Amino acid sequence: MEGFEVAGLPVFLLDSVTEGGGEQTGAIVITGSHGGLSAARYALGYRPLLVVFNDAGGGKEGAGVAGLWVLEEAGVAAAAVAHTTARIGEARDTWENGVLSWVNAPARALGLRRGEALRQAVHRLARARRRR
Repeated sequence: MEGFEVAGLPVFLLDSVTEGGGEQTGAIVITGSHGGLSAARYALGYRPLLVVFNDAGGGKEGAGVAGLWVLEEAGVAAAAVAHTTARIGEARDTWENGVLSWVNAPARALGLRRGEALRQAVHRLARARRRR
């Protein structure tokens, strides 16, 4: 786990969503995990401001991102980066190279957009929250 701040907003890089806990509540959490249902259950346990996963290529019947909609129902912003842009299981690569491929409604409300570089989106989000 690695933590740092972007414009005063805490950001954590977790290779696995299972590494998260209370310290990640209200923070931006970038994971290397797939965005499936089991991953969503872990994220719900600590309720980050935003959690980012790997889309794992979508998976059978969208299983690789199914957790984004569970998180959406709970009001938690969640997104996934394309598996072709970041290695699954490596949060640092997700942060440095990930491009958003899926964004749930709470994440869209924070200003995240499909096709945008994750790092750019987080910097813009942090700056916008700082101005409040």
